Amino acid sequence: MKYTRKDAKAHAFATMRGIWAAALMPFRDDLSIDEEGFRANMNHWIDDLGIDGFFIAGKQGEFFSMSLDERKRCFDLAVEAAGGRAQTIMSCSDQNMDVVIDLARHAQACGADYIVVHAPILHFFKAQDETLIRYYETIASKVDIGIALWSHPDSGYLMSPELCNRLADIENVVAIKYSVPRDMYKRLSALAGDRILVSTASEEEWLDNILELNWQLYLCSSPPYLIQTAADKRMRAYTDLAFAGKADEARAISASLEPVRHALKSTRPAEKPHSHQKYWQDLLGQTGGRVRPPLLELTEEEKARTRAAFDACGLKLA
Repeated sequence: MKYTRKDAKAHAFATMRGIWAAALMPFRDDLSIDEEGFRANMNHWIDDLGIDGFFIAGKQGEFFSMSLDERKRCFDLAVEAAGGRAQTIMSCSDQNMDVVIDLARHAQACGADYIVVHAPILHFFKAQDETLIRYYETIASKVDIGIALWSHPDSGYLMSPELCNRLADIENVVAIKYSVPRDMYKRLSALAGDRILVSTASEEEWLDNILELNWQLYLCSSPPYLIQTAADKRMRAYTDLAFAGKADEARAISASLEPVRHALKSTRPAEKPHSHQKYWQDLLGQTGGRVRPPLLELTEEEKARTRAAFDACGLKLA
């Protein structure tokens, strides 16, 4: 690793910044991992779009459809493809803690920069804070790599800002992807912003969070490579302007992306986010590929509607 356990927080604050994207994983027609397509996507995302880091094998990456060996292979692929040009954070989320720890150790060994662990589904969750503290303390004790927490409604509950503030005291907990209402992540920023990097996956809120909360990290979803092209890097542009304190210019560029955001969101079937985003990737010239069962593919009608919105949204193609 590039840092020691005791230096994990300092290293994260110094280097874990900018735009990080959650990678979709392309699958071929036979549903095997399209390694060449993934490498090509990574090269484009880094060289052409200037994305700073990548969240690998998370929910966007369909980890739930992969074997343990495939998830480890995705970690290896991402580290190799990044090649020191961008950072990586590997999703080690699983309901089985032994699997989480196994994946965390593999991530550390293969050269990942960080790991992320989703709050687990708790089937009996009354006053669960002490259980969650023990959960994250146990995982953290088994590795030295920096850990990002992840709280999302999918768990069936949200970790409170007060609980996350306690978890921020763990030596190698460095960040959180906090998929919660804004008042909750504002509260956590005030409580623990000196010990962990707080972020959320909403691109629409990213600019305000830089300007109003002094955030340095977008962690993370797919917009960094879905609403940008080599010829149209408006998310990168408004981010850099905001970091430079040029708020009015940043807001104008961000506002200009509204037609692109609307086209992407308004055509996405509620039950088909993965296949819709992968089709959008295909339209951009990236490798989208298939989704694995039980996820559903788009119908031809859904593709036609998406293509029409894509063509009309004003996103400049190379």
